[in-house]
Amino acid sequence: MVDKAGVAAAVEALRSIAYYLERDRQPTYRVRAYRQAADTIEGLPVVEVRARHRAATMTELAGIGPKTEAVIVEALEGKTPAYLTKLEKDAKDLTKGGATLRAALKADLHLHSDWSDGGSPIEEMARTAKRLGHDYMVLTDHSPRLTVANGLSRARRLEQLDVVAKLNAELEHELDGFRILNGIEVDILDDGSLDCDDDILARLDIVVASVHSKLRMASGPMTERMVRAVANPHVDILGHCTGRLVTGERGKRPESEFDAEIVFEACHQFGTAVEINSRPERLDPPRRLLSMAVETGCLFSIDTDAHAPGQLDWQVYGCERAEECGVTADRVINTWGAETLLQWAAV
Repeated sequence: MVDKAGVAAAVEALRSIAYYLERDRQPTYRVRAYRQAADTIEGLPVVEVRARHRAATMTELAGIGPKTEAVIVEALEGKTPAYLTKLEKDAKDLTKGGATLRAALKADLHLHSDWSDGGSPIEEMARTAKRLGHDYMVLTDHSPRLTVANGLSRARRLEQLDVVAKLNAELEHELDGFRILNGIEVDILDDGSLDCDDDILARLDIVVASVHSKLRMASGPMTERMVRAVANPHVDILGHCTGRLVTGERGKRPESEFDAEIVFEACHQFGTAVEINSRPERLDPPRRLLSMAVETGCLFSIDTDAHAPGQLDWQVYGCERAEECGVTADRVINTWGAETLLQWAAV
């Protein structure tokens, strides 16, 4: 008999399938199909799910097709869906290297939720991060000027602070002390100022500053722009510094031009970590610049820039490149516990 536990199992199976598809970089439409089906079933009364299962009318619901219906039916009947079993069996290590450094990481310091351009709620991102072995995560939804990414207005940012506080209270026991820290990926504006009010930045735990516009700016002005941002006392991490794209649905994009020696020296002098962005389409900075940052004495943050739960497992891509370029765990700020990180950021 279909009951609440069976419906929960169906929802979990659909979300797990979406996770594996995201991890494997499958097309967005395929991932969305399973997440939409999970949302649909989760929102129904158990009695309706039971009736539709009995009448075989699941596909009459918006967002449920034959493939997602098969997963739901198997889960409702107490079975592990065959497609989920296949995905779990076929899942392979994403890289040949990076495992040692990945094991040392305690958090992901750059990720997005459905408050901006991510695809999943904060809670689901947190549960996945915990399942992957993290002790905490930093939620870094976009700042307001990046409207294409649904950047948060001042009012929405303040609202998110309250939501995170409530989630932390609700999940503390269930997730064994896992914490969501408040952060932002703030746009570096054309003159190097930041796309967020200072009083808001002061309330956030971690600030990742990134260039998202005028990426083809001349080297001189771009260097000044980045150095001014790096020197800002609110900024903790310089995100995806070259802005390049090497593959993926958005096509390729060349590196922004700037004097890397000056920018990395500024990061070193002002105590701003250089992000090693693990997204496969970014892999930023490139190896030659990553090696330069190592020689300069910079600190680093190895992050996924995840926009979906399955992408949180991409951190090993950055770890592999970091190890190849001589980055040691003692120079990676997300090998630190949350309290150590917060003390460092507050200085």
